[in-house]
Amino acid sequence: MTIVFRALSFLPLVVLHALGAVLGWLVFLVSKTYRQRFMANATQAGLDVSDILPAVAAAGRLVAELPRLWMGRAVAIQWQGAQHIDKALQAGRGIVFLTPHLGCFEVTAQAYATRYGQQGKPMTVLYRPPRKSWLGALVGAARKRPGLHTAPATLAGVKQMLKALKHGDCVGVLPDQVPPQHQGLWTPFFGKSAYTMTLSARLAQQTGATILIAWGERKPWGQGYTVHVAPLDAMLSEDLATATLQINQAMEFLIAQCPGQYLWGYDRYKQPRV
Repeated sequence: MTIVFRALSFLPLVVLHALGAVLGWLVFLVSKTYRQRFMANATQAGLDVSDILPAVAAAGRLVAELPRLWMGRAVAIQWQGAQHIDKALQAGRGIVFLTPHLGCFEVTAQAYATRYGQQGKPMTVLYRPPRKSWLGALVGAARKRPGLHTAPATLAGVKQMLKALKHGDCVGVLPDQVPPQHQGLWTPFFGKSAYTMTLSARLAQQTGATILIAWGERKPWGQGYTVHVAPLDAMLSEDLATATLQINQAMEFLIAQCPGQYLWGYDRYKQPRV
């Protein structure tokens, strides 16, 4: 698979995205379970079919672009809201970046590492190691780059992230990812109770770090990406349940701005694993 990824990494982004669009639609049409979950999640969010159909192809593009992002030459990246990062770094309290399953979340960490991490303010991203050993080795090698560190979704990984924040560095979390049992709260997400991680809120509460929302918008025709950055619209509550709800609401607002690039097929309302 590494050889296949290496070969695909040489293809232009526009070609990979075209292949990914076909893949996205193929999975959508073939898998009844995936299709039903996709539509149910979008309906729960109150969206029309016309709003979310582009997300079918976007899900495939998310997979197809990985060889280029992990192994290929750099892609074009523009920034919108980078001044919020500059301000937060000057404050010296560290930053908790919240990035939902929207657009290309892989590129947001890479873009930060290139612009800021290599200048002395690295980012540590939380990830769940793949179950397949070959994929784990591939992902680990691909994400290891200057200015970017990884932390496993374990107690040791959480300690690593806390240490980074206390040093004034940054961490990245996918707040709409379902955490293991006893590591979250049942909190409304688009009006339906979803098991939601409390880690992102606790990291900020325990360290005084700034919370910023970031996501990588996939531009059409392989033109690259725009990384959007914005602060929370209100100060994070000291109450954990309220703070977790605030984060869910912030993610809802962000997703509603670009529903055609959200990963609606993700099983957001599943029961947490033990």
